[in-house]
Amino acid sequence: MSDRTRADEVYAELLTRQGEQWVEPRIERTRRLLEYLDDPQRTYRVIHITGTNGKTSTARLIESLLRSLGLRTGLFTSPHLIRFTERIVVDGEPIADAAVVQAWDEVAPFVALVDAELTEAGDAPLTFFELLTVIAFVAFSDAPVDVAVVEVGMGGAWDSTNTADGDVAVFTPVGLDHTDRLGDTLAEIATVKSGIIKPDAVVVSARQDDAVADVLRDAAAAAPARIAFEGSDFGLAEQRLAVGGQLLTVRGLAGEYSELYLPLHGAHQGQNAALAVAAVEALVGAGTRELSSEAILEAWAEVSSPGRLHLAGIEPTVLVDAAHNPHGAIALAAALRQSFDFREWGVVLGVLEDKDVEGIVEALAPVAAHVFATAPSSERASDEDVVADAAERRGLSVTVHRDLEDAAGSAREWAASTSGRAVVVAGSVILAGEALALAEAQAWKGAVDGA
Repeated sequence: MSDRTRADEVYAELLTRQGEQWVEPRIERTRRLLEYLDDPQRTYRVIHITGTNGKTSTARLIESLLRSLGLRTGLFTSPHLIRFTERIVVDGEPIADAAVVQAWDEVAPFVALVDAELTEAGDAPLTFFELLTVIAFVAFSDAPVDVAVVEVGMGGAWDSTNTADGDVAVFTPVGLDHTDRLGDTLAEIATVKSGIIKPDAVVVSARQDDAVADVLRDAAAAAPARIAFEGSDFGLAEQRLAVGGQLLTVRGLAGEYSELYLPLHGAHQGQNAALAVAAVEALVGAGTRELSSEAILEAWAEVSSPGRLHLAGIEPTVLVDAAHNPHGAIALAAALRQSFDFREWGVVLGVLEDKDVEGIVEALAPVAAHVFATAPSSERASDEDVVADAAERRGLSVTVHRDLEDAAGSAREWAASTSGRAVVVAGSVILAGEALALAEAQAWKGAVDGA
């Protein structure tokens, strides 16, 4: 049996368990399994990232910069776009199938023990995400890595990733999302997320709403931990459009770095980059040691953020973006206006039912010449008619499509029919993954790139 087949069997086993949408405040269950494994998450340093949007892009920017400084890295993000091994990255590459199997072989004997303890206590067995977190932590220890960059699954305080003690706690912008699990107000959500702040850590945060900033300051003071905010302590000194991306001057915690080329579009990606610099400065010198500009340039020369303003097709241009809440959709709309020179955008939109469809449509309405309403391939998808109704209420031109293939085909035909048009696929991480797979299968970039 091949390593890939065996790794896929591990993933199939995880899928038999409660899915990622099943989240309960029960971090102690993950902690118990890790104790059986001698706490592998304590064998390397950790940068822990939470927030509402920008977590994965920021994590990738941090990880690439750490590697350019000569450190061996682990990266844990979620969800994946195409294959689950994307979530666990070792030294810049998705985890090898053999390493997945090895980690699972270490973990599996103790899973039954913890499941039995949970059953006896009247609790549900270990979930998909709890087990995937443990597999990642074991794999990073086995590699071994010097630093793990870890993105929370949801929230912070009781997320299974919070079994690791972050040397640096990173907060991307906090907005309203997962309100049924995290709270109805920004302050309530920030309180849950602030749980990743550990004693003697360094905290770096993007600009936040005043209510969020107050919560983070209080949590840092209680830990205690040092805290730095974008704007007052670090940030972008300059941001200019450039071919294929942007040129940045970043004012870090310890130094200023000029003429940094970032091959990512959108003002928000520049802000993510400034946050990444501050996070790495915090790790390597507690914010007092200046980095090498050459190291940053090298790190970001070919950095990518799959599923974020991802060029998936040409002639016509098709972008794929995983924006799945109003905050992300606002950033997407701004990036389309600022970084691209198209007169009209066709928006292929599919959303999950637990998301704010109205808010996403409202955010995209200013740039949407036509909405191609569809649904991701998920039991949790909002019906395409729900998306279409929301678009019609905003006065948008809209058509309804049974699946992504139909919607994307119609959108590409629409864009190709008139100069100055392009397409963006958005609304769901699941839909983004489907779109990237479809783009490859149908060679949207042409026969050579699509081969």
